[in-house]
Amino acid sequence: MLSRVQSYLLAGIDAQPCEVEVDFDETAQDRASVVGLPDAAVKESLERVRSALVNSGYAFMPGRLLVNLAPADVRKEGPLYDLPIAVALLINQGIIPAPGTRPRSAAEGSGAPPDLRRTLLAGELALDGRLRPIKGAIAMAMLARERGMESVIVPIENAAEAAVVSGGGGGGERGGGGGVSVFGARTLAEVVGLLTGDLPAEPVPSVDVQSLLARAEPPIDFSEVRGQEAVKRAMVIAAAGGHNILMLGPAGSGKTMMAKALPGILPPLPPEEALVITRIYSAAGELKPGEGLVRTRPVRSPHHTASSPAIVGGGAIPRPGEISLAHRGVLFLDELPEFPRPVLETLRQPLEDHVVSIARAQASLRFPASFMLVAAMNPTPRGHVSAGEVGRREMEMYMSRLSGPLLDRIDIHVEAPAVPWKELSAQGPAKGTGTAEMAQRVADARAVMIRRQGPGVPNARLSGKQLDALAPLGDDARSLLGSALSDLGLSARAYDKVRRVARTIADLAGAEAIALEHVAEAIQYRLLDRKA
Repeated sequence: MLSRVQSYLLAGIDAQPCEVEVDFDETAQDRASVVGLPDAAVKESLERVRSALVNSGYAFMPGRLLVNLAPADVRKEGPLYDLPIAVALLINQGIIPAPGTRPRSAAEGSGAPPDLRRTLLAGELALDGRLRPIKGAIAMAMLARERGMESVIVPIENAAEAAVVSGGGGGGERGGGGGVSVFGARTLAEVVGLLTGDLPAEPVPSVDVQSLLARAEPPIDFSEVRGQEAVKRAMVIAAAGGHNILMLGPAGSGKTMMAKALPGILPPLPPEEALVITRIYSAAGELKPGEGLVRTRPVRSPHHTASSPAIVGGGAIPRPGEISLAHRGVLFLDELPEFPRPVLETLRQPLEDHVVSIARAQASLRFPASFMLVAAMNPTPRGHVSAGEVGRREMEMYMSRLSGPLLDRIDIHVEAPAVPWKELSAQGPAKGTGTAEMAQRVADARAVMIRRQGPGVPNARLSGKQLDALAPLGDDARSLLGSALSDLGLSARAYDKVRRVARTIADLAGAEAIALEHVAEAIQYRLLDRKA
């Protein structure tokens, strides 16, 4: 007997349709196999399904069992096919009504059971029949909505994640978006009861994404950082224009705290961006069970021993790396020169294109990677020692770990000096600039940019042609910039970086034209160029 149920496969962060076909012949020799390019976890599904069925009170009949995952030419991975295979086997046994047939009467006070012809299923089975969470449930719900499906059935830990689609897509009163109902189950027996009508068919309520995002608060307030007002000013400029920033300072000067506080002054996270971030985290298995939505801009801080695939993504079946997990947020690289140079060089293309492309023999995938790079480093290789006490050769070897093209892609270099003891030991709350005030400055500057160049185009992404039109320099400012180029030996890319930062400084000042003082401040943020 042949039965079919609908599921999905994960390609990058996107879900694609996958039909699970189960053919069972009880008269043939006892043998079981899975075809359709399964990985090891998929091949092991049959053993988990066997135990889950028996321990849930159902039979696993002897005979020839063939499971086909279509399309057969695309690699399948993970344990998410356990539940679809088990449901298909129970259809063969007549325990669950076949798709298109009328189920038994529904439980009192509930709606009709989900129609398996228009339902996507996914879930990992424990040996006792419990359902464990899977990756990519939000992408699964989006696929169901795009294909006009009626419902999805997922483990209870993934239900809130799948139901978020309705809040982000503006669809429907029921769980899931655009008429897609989301059903969460704890065990295989619950799924069977749901499909037979023995249990109430009550979908998970849809999620109001806007209200969730509105209640999100930054974990760290800039007012908690004592001193460092000059660095806070640079942070405001970076956040307003979307510029990458590098802080140079000794340990304990507040660099890590400021990097983690930075998302609090960035523009509020819109629902569509929150959904993309959640899709990335779900596909990478980074979404906590029961957490339906990533509510704040992410801050990723990989260790300097991380490999290139860990940073940019990769693997035999490509997965998102740290730069994609930092999408629409902050990638914080502490002790920047300690990262292997080949790893740092892999950042150059994503910093320019805001996506990362990973090519494999079977497929080429693109992951979003639009992030702000916030880097930190000690001013000298010895950390706490002043530059005057370090030999020139030692200093040159230290700085040679960072390539010129990479530094050119960092718009702002700012020094974070050690905080004086008087400020550190001061009693009472810190009196420095706080997140609320800094966020308002950023919001005002972003409003100017939107009026001038449209939404989604911060100053950091203005092309050379756009800079000529939107950031013209007066004679005095042009002369100063020309002298700086000559004296500091700036590259053409650094020349445009200075103009972009000057445009942001002028926007923060409410000035339409870029004045001499705006260019002068922007030049001051080429700190490493001046030390070269």
